[in-house]
Amino acid sequence: ISGIAAGRLGLELPEQVISANVKGIKIIFPNGKNTVLKEEGFVLEKDKFEQWIGKKAVKAGAKIKTEHKVKEIKKEGNFWEIQCSNKNSFTGKILIDASGVYSFTSKKLELNSMPKTVIGIQYKMTEIERNDFLDFYLWPKLAPKGYLWMIPKKNGKANIGLVTEEKTHAKKFLDEFLKQKKWENKKIEKSFGGLIPISGPHKKTFDDGLMLIGDAAGFTSPLFEGGTSLALTSAKFAGMTAKKAIETNDYSKKVLKEYEELWKKEFPDYNKLIKGKNIFYSFSEEELNFFSELLPDDLTKISFWKFLSSSLKLLIKKPLLVKKGAFKAAKAFSFSKAKHYGW
Repeated sequence: ISGIAAGRLGLELPEQVISANVKGIKIIFPNGKNTVLKEEGFVLEKDKFEQWIGKKAVKAGAKIKTEHKVKEIKKEGNFWEIQCSNKNSFTGKILIDASGVYSFTSKKLELNSMPKTVIGIQYKMTEIERNDFLDFYLWPKLAPKGYLWMIPKKNGKANIGLVTEEKTHAKKFLDEFLKQKKWENKKIEKSFGGLIPISGPHKKTFDDGLMLIGDAAGFTSPLFEGGTSLALTSAKFAGMTAKKAIETNDYSKKVLKEYEELWKKEFPDYNKLIKGKNIFYSFSEEELNFFSELLPDDLTKISFWKFLSSSLKLLIKKPLLVKKGAFKAAKAFSFSKAKHYGW
């Protein structure tokens, strides 16, 4: 999570949840050229971070029920009834769905269709040399319509992974990446991963007595598919809206519509960015290498319009790239910055 995102959310992260402090993002192209976004941030120990957040919630009055897998939900008047696989049940006037990529309420209540997804897999490895940046590799041969990464952690460890639409070949691509980086003989402590929604926000993120947040609402960063900052911010907005509903004793979608208004005002325009992202990930290695020549070594302080004006002379040499949508791709690329919820 970026320092900007942590500050925006008012998170004062304790040392025990931080695995590494990083200086920003380094984006590496097939030809080896790289550009950096110098934005300080944190690599989290996710399990410890979630425990810390959970303890803060309990201290504020929440109750956490583990080993309660939701089996059914139904609406009785103004109340939701939630039935669990262990035969326990709960009732409430507001339901907030944070169930992940295949939103439970979207499926059960037929609110939204299932999103388009990519697969993300990674290895937690040891003895990986770090450089204090999140390294993102745009190598289409090994991550078609996606990218690879090296995320440094403490004690010489790192997460090495990728996202791609080629779900059946993801592990093969990742193993080949290790060979090319000469990491194939390093110890793999564990492997993990899952599906990530890439269709953008769902059509319905609220209804009477209901709000969807995080992956369940389709909130992921348009270019690099990160979700922590967006998930936490959407949770904050849902909490603010729920508080207002409780205070007014009105749980209708007329009141809960404020949740959608909040996130639409704050988050970037997904429809435009997804189009740009799709164009960007359709570029060949040759086109990506040409694109890299347009970029300065440091993207931190350059605006999209300044980048565009400085790139026009070069782009004229590649009219087919312009026709393909280079400007839209560049716009999506510029939104990888933390202030735009890039990470």
